[in-house]
Amino acid sequence: MKTLNNECIRVVSRPTGIPSTENFRIVAEAVPAVAAGQVLVRNEWLSVEPAMRGWLADANNYASVQVGEVMRSLCVGTVIESTVDEFRAGDRVMGWFGWQQYAVVEPGAVVQKITGDLPPSLYLGVLGLNGVTAATALDKIGAPKPGETVVVSTAAGGVGSCVGQLAKALGCRTVGLTSTPEKVKACYEQFKYDHVINYKTDDIEQSLKDACPDGVDVYFDNTSGAISDTVMQQLAIGARVIICGTASIQKWDPQPTGPRVERLLLTRRARMQGFILFDHMDTYGFYVGQLEAAIKAKDLTYREHLTEGLETAPGAIAELYRGENLGKRLIRLS
Repeated sequence: MKTLNNECIRVVSRPTGIPSTENFRIVAEAVPAVAAGQVLVRNEWLSVEPAMRGWLADANNYASVQVGEVMRSLCVGTVIESTVDEFRAGDRVMGWFGWQQYAVVEPGAVVQKITGDLPPSLYLGVLGLNGVTAATALDKIGAPKPGETVVVSTAAGGVGSCVGQLAKALGCRTVGLTSTPEKVKACYEQFKYDHVINYKTDDIEQSLKDACPDGVDVYFDNTSGAISDTVMQQLAIGARVIICGTASIQKWDPQPTGPRVERLLLTRRARMQGFILFDHMDTYGFYVGQLEAAIKAKDLTYREHLTEGLETAPGAIAELYRGENLGKRLIRLS
């Protein structure tokens, strides 16, 4: 195969807060030759995750990206050359291929093959990191029971919108926290929340008391910060708190301080646990199967926020933290 030209986005500096365009550079370079035991993938869809801020932080993160490396990302693409038996040219795959047009990877970088007739982009959102995070954490940590109240922050986002729908399907009362009238409308009309609170315009404390008269049984926390401080005050006896993200915290150095939750956890006999999907890859396929079935049965809906071209990637993380997306943030490559 002739040498291919590749455009990739490399990290050129670490951000001091939210990553921005100045932390990345688009570089043109040749695609390396495919060696024995490797696969060449042409990327079609790139994912943007809130967690990327942590991956880029100057700290010992669970998925750190080093300066000089191609930006770490899950992607969907097509195999165009393979030297391993598991993959053939033409296979559509999802995996850790990075923000670039082409990726030469070993089989371990592939998370799954994509078959069937569902749109391939879904395997980066509702059938990927977002949806599987929602389903796994809600099931294993939240363990909601019919009739319980489940509160979700970033309720219209890629993870939150899935959590709300899954909890509703289990017979729970669902309460979403979001930031704009458009997102409030989506939470009611598309994601079928029972009650939605606009944390920018509503009195959060009073609204939560009104929406959760018997307290909060499960809190799916994607934000941390002042929003979560308020939700904690409404925890019911035996509540479960899932820590999935800390989107509202701009910096972790110096360590921010806030209300102490130990007394609340003690008196409410509540449990708080962090969740990282990478710890649960052994059940990844199981939850993908559940989510695929729900989409095919039209019991689960989703939104995607798309932009075209690799050049839209460097500013995409900052867009997430400004709340400009409605649905899963994706970049489509031609």
